[in-house]
Formats: sequence, C-alpha cells, structure tokens
Amino acid sequence: MPFKIAIASGKGGTGKTTFAVNLFRYLSQSMPGKVQLVDCDVEEPNDHIFFPEAQFEKLEKVYRLVPEIDQSKCTYCRKCVEYCEFNAIVVIPTVRFAEVNSSLCHSCGACIVACEDDAINEKPEEIGTIRRGFLPSGGRISGGTLKIGSSMQTMMIRELKKAVSGEAPITIFDAPPGTSCPVVAAIADADLIILVSEPTPFGMYDLKLSIDLLRELRKPFGVLINKSGLGTDELHNYLLNQGIELIGSIPFSRAYAGMYASGNLFNDIPEEVAFAFSEILHKLHDRILQHEGDHHSER
Repeated sequence: MPFKIAIASGKGGTGKTTFAVNLFRYLSQSMPGKVQLVDCDVEEPNDHIFFPEAQFEKLEKVYRLVPEIDQSKCTYCRKCVEYCEFNAIVVIPTVRFAEVNSSLCHSCGACIVACEDDAINEKPEEIGTIRRGFLPSGGRISGGTLKIGSSMQTMMIRELKKAVSGEAPITIFDAPPGTSCPVVAAIADADLIILVSEPTPFGMYDLKLSIDLLRELRKPFGVLINKSGLGTDELHNYLLNQGIELIGSIPFSRAYAGMYASGNLFNDIPEEVAFAFSEILHKLHDRILQHEGDHHSER
C-alpha cells in the first residue's frame, strides 16, 4: 500500500518547499528507487530547481474539454444557463447571442446534458504541462506547471496526480500554500499531512486556518515548526494545549536562508539545521516503516 505524505502550509514563506525537498532527498538516499516528489504548487513550481542532476523527460501537455455553442443549432432556450453552476454561459435570446466563458467553465459537462438541440460540442484546451524526471539515486521527481492565465489549478493538480499515481511506493506531495481548493486537491488522498509553520503572529493565524481545514476533512496531521527561535513560545503552547503532534523544530539560520535563495540546499548545511532535519526525518522514516508493517499484517 503506497504511503503518501503531503507537505502543506497556511501561508507562503514558511519553509514548506525547503522541508519537502529535504525529506525527498533523505528518503531517496535511504530507500533508493522507492520515493517520488510531486510538486503540486502548479502556479509556482520550483522543487526541480534544487535537483540540477535530475534528468527530465519531454513535457506532457494537459488538456481539458471546453464546451462550444453552435449557434446554427441553438434555440436560445437557456437550459444550459440554468444547468451551469459556475455562471459560465451567457445566452441572450433577444439578440440571438450564446457563448461560453472558458475562464469560468469547470468542464463539468452539465450544459451538454441540458442541451436538447445537440448545439453544444467540446473542444480541447491546454491548461498546462507535466514534467517528469528521475535522479541518479533512483528517486523520481514530477511537477505541473499551469498555463499563464488559466484558473484551473485544481484540475491541473488532479491531472498531475493521476499521471504519477503508482510510480513509487512512497510519494511526497509539495502542496500549494493556503487553504483553498488547490490545497484540498493536493492533500485529499494523503496518509499524513505535515503543516509547516513559523512562530510568528501571521504564521500562527494561518496555521489555525489549516488545522480547521484538516479537522473538517478528518485527515491525520502534525506540525513542523520552522525558523524556531525567531518568535515566542505561543505556537508551542498552542500545539500542546490542542494535543497536536509536533513533528519537530528547525532553528532559524541566516546562512541556510541564503543557501535556499541561491538554490543550494544540500551542501554545507549548518550543523544545527542538519541535526534538526536528521531527527525529524528519522522519525518520519520510522513511521513509513510502521505503515509498511501494518499493511503487511493486514494481508
């Protein structure tokens, strides 16, 4: 049974991607050929930047089907308008006008069902591309890039996850920041979600929003505190009072922040940061092994 970990955060800039790529690197080294990293932040994918040694295959285009109204057949009955939940169709009978706004359309197909005049057809529209690659260690890395101007983040993430499903027994999803629909799409089938936060008022506020979301979805999660030492103990106290698992803490390091900015995360890591990563990653490694053991016992 594949083990899926989603790395998420309530806001950008908490260190979510830093942790995701480090987790992938560690597990790829200890479990060669068994791990894949999937960058689900399709608007700003950057996981691949940290692995210049990765070899990538040809980009795969992703399409969706968008309805198109044939006005020579349309009777302007407006049934398609009534069926559309996203207000993506405009029909004005008095001037014999009918059109689909593709930026609002979600490709659900309801308008085709509604039309009794066979006046609606579908045409493919590109929404982005998928990048697949692999490392010399055997780990796989994939990501999606949303086409500029497209609003189909959630659809792009779902198509990306379909494309890479089953490629490795351990999958790490680097989710987009926030608590919107794209985040839900990225974490929906995860066995564990790790929320990366920082001990600041903004970090605390957005973390609570993420926790509310995951509790609503009834998903198992824990919290990783990044840049610890910058703020107060309020975040630690909150987790303790709420009975939320603390995955670990990574101390703030100006030198390490500079390494991230240059795209060089894995060489000459400050000792205190390396030690914190080691403790956290070994803990997660044990959890993965436990998941595998539980799956074998169920058989």
